[in-house]
Amino acid sequence: MTQNLSPEGVSRAQARSAFLHNYYNAVPEQVTALDGDASFRRYFRIIHEGSRLILLDVAPQVGDVHAFVELNEWFSKGAVRVPQIMAADCALGFVLLEDLGTEHLADRLDAQGDVLEYYETLIEMLPDIARLPKSPHMKPYDAAFIDMELDIFSEWLLTHWLQYEITENWQRQWSALKKALISTMLEQTQVTMHRDFHSRNIMWHQQQWVVIDYQDAVQGPVCYDVVSLLKDCYHTLADAQFEHLQRHSFDVLSKAGLLTNSSYTDYQQQLALTGLQRHLKAAGIFARLYLRDGKPGYLQNILPTLQYIYDAAKCVDTFQWLATCLQSEIIPLTEAKLEQQT
Repeated sequence: MTQNLSPEGVSRAQARSAFLHNYYNAVPEQVTALDGDASFRRYFRIIHEGSRLILLDVAPQVGDVHAFVELNEWFSKGAVRVPQIMAADCALGFVLLEDLGTEHLADRLDAQGDVLEYYETLIEMLPDIARLPKSPHMKPYDAAFIDMELDIFSEWLLTHWLQYEITENWQRQWSALKKALISTMLEQTQVTMHRDFHSRNIMWHQQQWVVIDYQDAVQGPVCYDVVSLLKDCYHTLADAQFEHLQRHSFDVLSKAGLLTNSSYTDYQQQLALTGLQRHLKAAGIFARLYLRDGKPGYLQNILPTLQYIYDAAKCVDTFQWLATCLQSEIIPLTEAKLEQQT
């Protein structure tokens, strides 16, 4: 169903109300804003005559929902469960979705269920995502893009938030590290990846896992979604759990033919370095969310993410400088900064 409302001269709230009225042919009984998304997207729970739906609202001047709508169909074709779209107006930036409830993987982990079983099942979903063909709505995940992601760390966390002095020597070593990580990621088998496959983007609904926030999917390194899941910025697995699931992921991806000529040792190294790139980017994004977007709720996730970075960097001879810098300067500065802000 496509609406044809003009956004010109109409406030966002009025446009939202008109979109919902056209769908229900009535004013909905209840519209409740939902919190927690780390982006320009807004979500509302809509309740009317016993029906519950979710409205995604992206103002056209700040974003675009075309990829969300098109990749929803793309993922569905690949047998990956995603929310059903009930109605959409891409020009206005509204998408009405089925309501999946409130239970995320993160909630089930907090409830201390069968954690390994949850993760094993989710790992076994990854080949279905990986085999999806490239979509025209996927942005290039190339060297320039990976480099840009890494610089979010140096720009937003180090320079803007910590006011950390980046010396010429630090910049030289940083450039070499970026080059090494980019090579590692581009040398891997390139597959479709969700790109944010973690405990807050996987929901439990009607006895099955449903993937949300897939709109930033791209084709990139085969290890990426695995490390997003197993080295989650919002939940840290015990060492024994991680080791078991890392091996399980290797077996699953190997059986699916997605790890060409890769030994388990090679795979571990690829996973660690892919995680290093992802976590550098994520730590920078958490600082940016606070400074640029006024969202302080993600600051608490910076220290666990820096710990992931330290754990990976200390195991690579050429990255010892970063491990030392984290341990002696960046982590203490972060701890002090967080203490000031509480």
